[in-house]
Amino acid sequence: MTHPARIVLPMLLVSLLAACGKKSETPPAGAGGAMPPPEVGVVTAATGSATLTQDLPGRLQAWRTAEVRARVEGIVEKRLFTEGSDVAAGATLFQIDARTYKATRDGAAADVEAARLVAERYKPLLAIKAVSQQEYDAASARLKQAEATLARAELDLENTRVPAAISGRIGRALVTEGALVGKGEATHMATIEQIDPIYANFTQPGGELLRLQAAVKSGKLKRADSAKVELLLEDGSTYALPGKILFSDLAVDPSTGAVSLRAEFPNPKKELLPGMFVRIRFPSAVDEGAIRVPQRAVQAGPQGQFVMVVGADGKVAPQPIKTGGMASGDFVVTDGLKGGEQVIVDGLQKAKPGSSVKAVPAGAPAPLAPAAPPAPAPSK
Repeated sequence: MTHPARIVLPMLLVSLLAACGKKSETPPAGAGGAMPPPEVGVVTAATGSATLTQDLPGRLQAWRTAEVRARVEGIVEKRLFTEGSDVAAGATLFQIDARTYKATRDGAAADVEAARLVAERYKPLLAIKAVSQQEYDAASARLKQAEATLARAELDLENTRVPAAISGRIGRALVTEGALVGKGEATHMATIEQIDPIYANFTQPGGELLRLQAAVKSGKLKRADSAKVELLLEDGSTYALPGKILFSDLAVDPSTGAVSLRAEFPNPKKELLPGMFVRIRFPSAVDEGAIRVPQRAVQAGPQGQFVMVVGADGKVAPQPIKTGGMASGDFVVTDGLKGGEQVIVDGLQKAKPGSSVKAVPAGAPAPLAPAAPPAPAPSK
């Protein structure tokens, strides 16, 4: 290789490396070449009036329940209802073999007719002293006894038709055709339940009740209008129709330390069923100076509860708090917030302590992503 070639080759290599370096130093998108801070949804902590609520566990119970039982002994001939359907009061549900009872009724009717003829024949004879008063009284007594026997026979015959005592939804049949019922006991054949409206039975801890009463007495809290309550289903959703409190026990159960309560809820679509586990959102008191934050904003750690807040410098910091109850699904903060703090509600996974974020109102629509540039037309 000649001397000029040895000089030119290194210069070409340096030029190529410089060109590549300029291409790799292109700054990324964003102001000043840095990525923009992530957005988080925040709510501003503020003081206001809040109705404190308690979510208390309970179970649903039918408004009315009637057990269908056999009143006479016999063989079940027919079941005349569809299991799980609605039945009307008085509708026949089962038919028991009535032949024996019909024969007994017919015999009793014949005895009544015979006794009546004797009594009617004796009446004019008594007037002419052809029969004694004692004979006439005995004939009248036999007539009354025969009429009583007929009435009992007619009732037994009527009871071979097993009716629905109330209107409502009937469950499964507990006996089948051909079964012997009523022998020595009133056989349970089915159950009817009225579930519109429906009861919700629940309990409130006695200690919590005393604490709320003391707070109301001291003026710290106001008494809430507890006439209406909400019902939370097993999946966490809220039942659409509110209920009302019917009664509260005047004593604390010594075995559980709780006070029993009952609420009533309308159930026109039969969505609520007896035995379902639910939670009743029960208003207990009103706090006029409460600070409330959404439940999803509150986190728990080894040191207790805390929320993530965005400071004036746009940086995230944890803020320890204490909560003292619920208000329509929100936590009521009793310590740790003074009002005005921007509490992170959405995007907590992006809010690391000390990181910079962009605070936007919680629930605000996300900004539209910039449109992609059109693809270049293919060269011909």
